[in-house]
Amino acid sequence: MPGDVAIVFDCGATNVRVIAVDSDGQMLASASQPNAAMSQPGASDESWRIWDLDEVYGKLADACHRVCEQIDTARIAAVTVTTFGADGAPVRADGTLTYPIISWQGARAQQLTADITELMDPWDIFTETGYQIIYFNSLLRLMWLQQNAPEALASADCWLMMPGVLSMKLCGELSIDPTAAGTMMAMDMACRDWSPRMLALADLDASFFPDWVEPGGVIGQVHTQAAQETGLPQGTPVVATGHDTQFAPYGSGVQPGEALLSSGTWEILLLRVDSFSPNEFGFNEGLMFECDALPGLWNPQLLMMGSGVLEWIREQFFAGEEDRTQTYELMIEMARKIPAGAGGITLVPAFVSDTGPAKQYATGGSILGLTMNATPAEIYRSALEGLSFQMYAALEILQKATGFSAEGIRVVGGGARNQLWNQIRADVTGLPVVTTSEQEATVLGAALFALVGAGVFPSIDEAVASVEMGEVVHEPSADAAAYAPLYERYMLVPPALKDFYGV
Repeated sequence: MPGDVAIVFDCGATNVRVIAVDSDGQMLASASQPNAAMSQPGASDESWRIWDLDEVYGKLADACHRVCEQIDTARIAAVTVTTFGADGAPVRADGTLTYPIISWQGARAQQLTADITELMDPWDIFTETGYQIIYFNSLLRLMWLQQNAPEALASADCWLMMPGVLSMKLCGELSIDPTAAGTMMAMDMACRDWSPRMLALADLDASFFPDWVEPGGVIGQVHTQAAQETGLPQGTPVVATGHDTQFAPYGSGVQPGEALLSSGTWEILLLRVDSFSPNEFGFNEGLMFECDALPGLWNPQLLMMGSGVLEWIREQFFAGEEDRTQTYELMIEMARKIPAGAGGITLVPAFVSDTGPAKQYATGGSILGLTMNATPAEIYRSALEGLSFQMYAALEILQKATGFSAEGIRVVGGGARNQLWNQIRADVTGLPVVTTSEQEATVLGAALFALVGAGVFPSIDEAVASVEMGEVVHEPSADAAAYAPLYERYMLVPPALKDFYGV
């Protein structure tokens, strides 16, 4: 049988996973291990967080071995790596790092968020790169290295982002893709290429980076050592994917008129549009643009708190239950019996504030309308409603900033499993909310690009069309009428009260 299986290395901040996916989109086998950043050895500041490459790759290699033991390895057509953005490292031509991979979880470049505004206006940065100034922007870390460890950059041959670092471990080739590089605040977003004036802020130029490899392009082949470490057949094509967010649309079957909500601890609401059109409204509302996995498309998006709020509620009000899955099922059933409006309780996440660019990264909030008679079920229901209001506010920002007119919302990730939440999302927005039977949209999307790179499919459109998504549609219900005034009230929370609560 010719190869029809893609192996996806999915490197997350809390877990690393390896998944085997066939050309029908079926997950054949998976294995995972916990992941965590660590304090940098020898550093004077314990908040300096790094990723130990040997540890991370070792866990992925072990997981890959376990997956390969469960499938016919002769079916493997390609392997690919998808992971978080922003993080990378300076690398020599032989693949050794000249400085550890600085984690986005550390704030060593915090001061540079102010310093960079002395060099370039934040509005100019936004219109050039599509990015807001955030403390973990890769460019700020390159600037930090120039100031604090210049020898690391001077002795390196190039800079690789995290997908490129892990792909290098598999095939020995140096590469960078636009989806990962687009998270650096260093690209000319309109041109899908490096920005000379942004790189100049770190005293660098485009020669410090390897050649572009677009998603679906072959980087190299699994070499002998990697084959022994992972169990992958030697010579397996290593295909570029990249930043995880950009592959969820392709694994979800999102349609042209739909917004995509990736719902987990955090939520990302994004669109796929055919123009890069930064404007002052989007800038002031914290909008960001990233490169879509396909050239000619961009992903304007907003980041918000998601089920992290629900996890907090579980810990505070439902702590007596030991089984987390059963606890959530109980919470959902209890909240389902509460009418729209949650008994007058309103949860206001930090996103609905007037704090300017990057406000969506705040994690505060407030619960208004509490009484002595409030129940845990009402508080949980208010969280589902408040997070849905927050998402609707983000959708309105995206639509106003881009001219996009949403006809529906497609939800992927862990938050897509909560059917009550999906119904509330539909009722709040007045739009159909679509979920699919396969929740691993990022993994599936990356696998389909890998199979295109291996020649199993001639194009990503044909790859996506070959997969049965198993859609479930939640249409707005009679509760939609009740939510209209509640959303209006939610958006009119007095600014002074928002400031007082830090929301």
